[in-house]
Amino acid sequence: LKIQVSNLRNALKEALTEREQTVVIARYGLDGSEPKPQREIARALGISRSYVSRIEKKALKLLKDRFDKQ
Repeated sequence: LKIQVSNLRNALKEALTEREQTVVIARYGLDGSEPKPQREIARALGISRSYVSRIEKKALKLLKDRFDKQ
């Protein structure tokens, strides 16, 4: 499990922009905090909830593609 977490952290840093990282980390609580709803993330970043959704979808696809290559 620790190796997987390490791989995920590396993939986040290498494959995603800073904004994409922020959204994914907040959305899934990857920093140890509670997962946050898209609406709350949107409010914190000053963007629309639908834009958070698009960022999240793109970021998850990038991460999936990266792990599929391994």
